[in-house]
Amino acid sequence: MHCKVVIPARLGSTRLPGKPLLEIAGKPMIQHVCDRAVEAGVGEVVVATDEQEVVAAVEAFGGVAVLTSASHESGTDRLAEVAQLAGWDDDTIVVNLQGDEPLMDPVLIGDVAGNLDQDPVAGISTLATPILARSDIFSPDVVKVVVDKASHALYFSRAPIPWVRGDYGGDDTEEMPSAIQPLRHLGIYAYRVGVLRQIATLPPVPIEQAECLEQLRALWHGIRIHVGVIDDAPGHGVDTQEDLERVRRIFESGSD
Repeated sequence: MHCKVVIPARLGSTRLPGKPLLEIAGKPMIQHVCDRAVEAGVGEVVVATDEQEVVAAVEAFGGVAVLTSASHESGTDRLAEVAQLAGWDDDTIVVNLQGDEPLMDPVLIGDVAGNLDQDPVAGISTLATPILARSDIFSPDVVKVVVDKASHALYFSRAPIPWVRGDYGGDDTEEMPSAIQPLRHLGIYAYRVGVLRQIATLPPVPIEQAECLEQLRALWHGIRIHVGVIDDAPGHGVDTQEDLERVRRIFESGSD
């Protein structure tokens, strides 16, 4: 399996400016994320950024960083540019690991890459985990996915899918539906480089814009997405100052 891990990292987060370089246990966050990727042992690890400051920080701890265009609207576009600059062939598998995931389990990085390698029909792979709280089913912040018998995604939505007729319709119970196990999508992806190049040339599509879910662009164009279901979700990423303090406490306690 020819695999790379690319970590998009931007300083311009609206909720937590300078996020990749914020310190956690004596290291910038981006270094912890790189450490998780290296621990996965699946291949070369590259940070993709539009900020020279991030490039300098990555190179200071011995990592590899590529300076990409500042005009990209998504991490997928940034990945495609890295693949182009590096000259990776169409069959290379690229894992997109977000730069704010210092608690990512390295095993999952290997899983999402391996799942794609073993599924010749799919162009993308991702992961999901069972939803255990009824409130999450109805939360638009929790992205749901429905899969077919081949573990390929049928649809992703912020709405409750699949709709359980006769069970949903009120919040008068905390019991989970007995007819089916709803799945929560986890935001880690692996792509075949040929598919990555294709997606980067495609304009946004109506369902993608309606749901604000970029992966729907691939489904719209008939690209199969393999969904591996795991029992436990990885630690939450760092989006806010509260998240940052929580992760700092985890690392300081040595329980990462």
